[in-house]
Amino acid sequence: MAFKLPELGYAYDALEPNIDARTMEIHHSKHHNGYTTKLNGAIAGTDLEESSIENILGNLDMNNGAVRNNGGGFYNHSLFWSVMNPNNTGELSGDLKDAIMAEFGSFDAFKDAFSNAAATQFGSGWAWLCVHPGGKVEVCSTPNQDNPLMPGVTCGGTPILGIDVWEHAYYLNYQNRRPDYINAFFNVNVFSLLSFLYNSYNSFIFFISCTSCK
Repeated sequence: MAFKLPELGYAYDALEPNIDARTMEIHHSKHHNGYTTKLNGAIAGTDLEESSIENILGNLDMNNGAVRNNGGGFYNHSLFWSVMNPNNTGELSGDLKDAIMAEFGSFDAFKDAFSNAAATQFGSGWAWLCVHPGGKVEVCSTPNQDNPLMPGVTCGGTPILGIDVWEHAYYLNYQNRRPDYINAFFNVNVFSLLSFLYNSYNSFIFFISCTSCK
């Protein structure tokens, strides 16, 4: 089973002015496409060809750099595209809202924690909101293309929100102003989808792509 580059479900210019069209085009058609192609090459002829990306990453040999880097890149970007939408539809609600309030005290405090994790990740990497068994949520960051599904990586759990802080994700528009990019990211989140992902995880349903978030 070969992995395929997921479609965005929206045009490259749909997230402007928050994320510019040229960045989106390069990021999706070049970077994510490259991770997809290299992941397929890395697992070709192995038992991993028949595994889901979640199973591959959850049982990863962390010394297998090709699968670690490209499998992480494939999964991370698939989630990244799915939680953004030009309509910024829905509000934080339900069980996820309750979990965030229990852990952080307020939405603003969660946003500050997430933004700080993204802003202080040295060099390239990601910041995450993860859900643990039982529904507890946690914010953390990872270097490079690592993510919390991988063995022994930071907070663990299942990511339901992730932001790419590699420079290729924002440099054309924001240059070295990473905090401005992080603030803009919150303008295009689909909080109704995050609530769905949270509830789906607690129901043992795994979902990382969205082609029609309206």
